[in-house]
Amino acid sequence: MTLRIDAPAFLAVVYAIAAALALYLLARRGRRRLLAGVLAAVGGALLGWLLVWLLDDVFDVFGVGLTPTTTAWVAAGVAGVALAVANLVGSRWWRKVVAIASIPLFVLAAFAGVNVDFGAYRDLDDALGVVPYRGLDLHHERGEVVAGRDWTQAAAVPAGDPSAGPSADPAGDPPAKGEVGTVRIPGVRSHFPAREAVVYLPPVALGANPPVLPVMYAFSGQPGAPSDMFTAGRVAQVMDAFARTHRGYAPIVVAADQLGGPGRNPMCVDSRAGGNAATYLLTDVRQWITSHLRVSSDPAAWSVFGYSEGATCAVQFATGHPELFGSALASSSELGPTLGDERTTIASGFGGSRAAYEAAQPAAQMAAHTPYRDSLVIFGVGQNDARYLAYARTLHADAEKAGMRTELLVSPGSAHDWNTVRYTLRNGFPAIAAHLGLGS
Repeated sequence: MTLRIDAPAFLAVVYAIAAALALYLLARRGRRRLLAGVLAAVGGALLGWLLVWLLDDVFDVFGVGLTPTTTAWVAAGVAGVALAVANLVGSRWWRKVVAIASIPLFVLAAFAGVNVDFGAYRDLDDALGVVPYRGLDLHHERGEVVAGRDWTQAAAVPAGDPSAGPSADPAGDPPAKGEVGTVRIPGVRSHFPAREAVVYLPPVALGANPPVLPVMYAFSGQPGAPSDMFTAGRVAQVMDAFARTHRGYAPIVVAADQLGGPGRNPMCVDSRAGGNAATYLLTDVRQWITSHLRVSSDPAAWSVFGYSEGATCAVQFATGHPELFGSALASSSELGPTLGDERTTIASGFGGSRAAYEAAQPAAQMAAHTPYRDSLVIFGVGQNDARYLAYARTLHADAEKAGMRTELLVSPGSAHDWNTVRYTLRNGFPAIAAHLGLGS
């Protein structure tokens, strides 16, 4: 069983040990030594605060605003390390041992606190980027061929209600949970260097007679990986919870790789520098889905969900391709595809063409496609994420003006983090599900 580093019991133990070590290292005989320890801790805290201020406010290294909670944990961590270093001077050997041993504990406590604020990692595997899912076998289950489970010959069929159709009554009761696994989706047309995708099959899709189902793309942020949407985003848990109250029905979720690597950002467009990301996602991935899974061909039954850079992709696709996607759920979206600044974005992502760059912006796409016949876009953003809150309000207003059904969700107390993603998914998905034809 993997240790949960976000579990309250684990956090309580780590915080308590770190606090006890800090008190021990402060408690030194003599005013001079005590004062030296206090000054070291205060100086370390100020250094930590200064580091966050420089990286976040001055140089904007992360591209998002860090919360006061994260700043406080960084300051506390550096303060603890500074206090430990101060105890290496003029102390007995056993205090030196405690001081050295305390440094990783102070770092761990700070990391744990920041992790809670971001809501990113459940365990060390998540922190190390280990994908916890096995390959998804669409032909076999537990080594035995399951009748009807081979979907490779199932063509996409239209469906007003995705649960309607000749195979809408699956044989037997569906299992309690869906299945998550990895698949390789080749870039047949695009030649895009995509990593393995992660796919969720709802309970009703696991029986001998799978029904026609809707589809939801899921895109991680950047840097990131497809599995992030299931580990940090908890997509499968939300889908399973929905399925429990809807006879096992939920959309098939496909988290394809829109990046091609954790440090890349092709912006979900085709470019010489970034590769044919748009062709991969809109052609290769879609053709793989329709040739391997029993899904609806109705655009209303296709949705796209994303976080940060992935949310920007979601908005781009929903606004620019209403013939393919009827809805989108976007958590912390940019105003449009970007590499940080306009000049770099145009040069690298659009071959130097300002016209192509401007045409790719969601605002321009909404103006070009208005009025939308039947499109829904839900924007989610953290309450403490001032920059992206402004973006969300602008996009929401543009969507309303273009005639789209739209909603703005503000996650209380969170910022540009996975807590916001999970809030957006939990609170925005019911409307998306109804639009997909899976409402009550």
